[in-house]
Amino acid sequence: MAFHRSPTLVLIAAYLGLFVGLIDSNAVNLALPAIQHDLGGDVSAAQWTVDAYNVTFAAVLLTAGSLGDRFGRRRLLRIGLGAFVASSLVCALAPSLGTLLAARAVQGVGAALMLPQGLAVAAAAFPDAAGRARATAAWAVAAASSAALGPIVGGFLTDSVGWRYIFWVNAPVGLVALAMSLRYLPESRNPVAGRVDPFGQALLMLTLGTLTVVLVEGRTVGVGPSAVLAALVAASGIALVRHQRRVPHAMLPPDFLGNRRLLIALAAIFAMTFGTYGMLLVNSLAFQQQRGVDALATAVAFLPMPLTYLALIPVANVLARRSGPRLPMTAGLVLMGAGMLLYALVGPEAELWLLEMAFVLAGAGLALNTGPAVSAAMNTVSVSRAGVTSGLVNLARLVGITVGVAVMGTVLALAGARAAVLTGGVVELLGAVVVFGYTGRGRSQETAPKEEVCHA
Repeated sequence: MAFHRSPTLVLIAAYLGLFVGLIDSNAVNLALPAIQHDLGGDVSAAQWTVDAYNVTFAAVLLTAGSLGDRFGRRRLLRIGLGAFVASSLVCALAPSLGTLLAARAVQGVGAALMLPQGLAVAAAAFPDAAGRARATAAWAVAAASSAALGPIVGGFLTDSVGWRYIFWVNAPVGLVALAMSLRYLPESRNPVAGRVDPFGQALLMLTLGTLTVVLVEGRTVGVGPSAVLAALVAASGIALVRHQRRVPHAMLPPDFLGNRRLLIALAAIFAMTFGTYGMLLVNSLAFQQQRGVDALATAVAFLPMPLTYLALIPVANVLARRSGPRLPMTAGLVLMGAGMLLYALVGPEAELWLLEMAFVLAGAGLALNTGPAVSAAMNTVSVSRAGVTSGLVNLARLVGITVGVAVMGTVLALAGARAAVLTGGVVELLGAVVVFGYTGRGRSQETAPKEEVCHA
């Protein structure tokens, strides 16, 4: 059946759930001290409040894309929305920290089911090049604006009506998104989609989950248990790689694991999100607990970083087109590292203008690295494999967030905010060294993608 619905309404229906999920993810960081106050717990509790969401999000993401291709993207989008809304209600009502963390994990699964479907179903609804470009641009705007709005929303709700309302507001917006998905989104699927790999999915979740436990709880459980868990991480990771080399429909295609330029681009994305979200966690706790300001004031102080990021994205894209990705990616990671080193040097109780300078530097670096790094990754494979590559890009982003929050939060607990942010700065600069070895623009093996099945 021909598809004649309003393009604007189609895009809103496709991305509204994603936008709410990303707002929620950024907003929760500002509520961490209030959550600690109400439900108890130390820095580890704050880390798990963030990472319970990110671990399941990252672990399910690759399989979610395959499920959508096989069983229908609109169907998986709606299932993800339903899971996200239901678990948000549990978060809002959570009587204990354990209940909150369990619901956050389910939220991560719901978000993982939504993320790949929104862009895919919108792209299928607009088969022409101009329509797909519009769909991609709208996706980028939704993702980027959530970085600026999320902390403000979180700070405002926490200070005015309480942290639980960060989760309450997800319900009505999610229900609107569900209704719009029925009315305005076409169903689409890939007629030649590969099979789902449940064993590989289990190994991936075991590896990421155990790694996070080691990084967050290693300082409290002792050397012996930490060593056992680290060995389990290594064993499950090796088993995952070997399994992916044997199965016919791998989540992580074996030839991707040997693609040096793809791996360098993914390393840049990992380093970028490691520092960005680790710094957001540390700054939220340090500002509210050391400077004594409220959640909204903390969000406003942090605002120069996302605003600088949004303002410089077009500049980064022009620079990447003219010089290739190597220069902006390297410069971006260096600027992010410089901003974090400045923050570590002056400390969270310094004059606010010094910290704002650190946020501006980090935001400029984030802008220079984000687009070129994603483009560098996507240009190393053929168009027909763009979906898998996009999943790997998002996986690298989420693993960076998970590990960054775990590592920088642990350093915060052991040595303070300066040492934590210094750790992030060192990771950014190491990422810059790795990226500097990136040569050329990356090959683009353009082949015609397989035709999608799209139903009104």
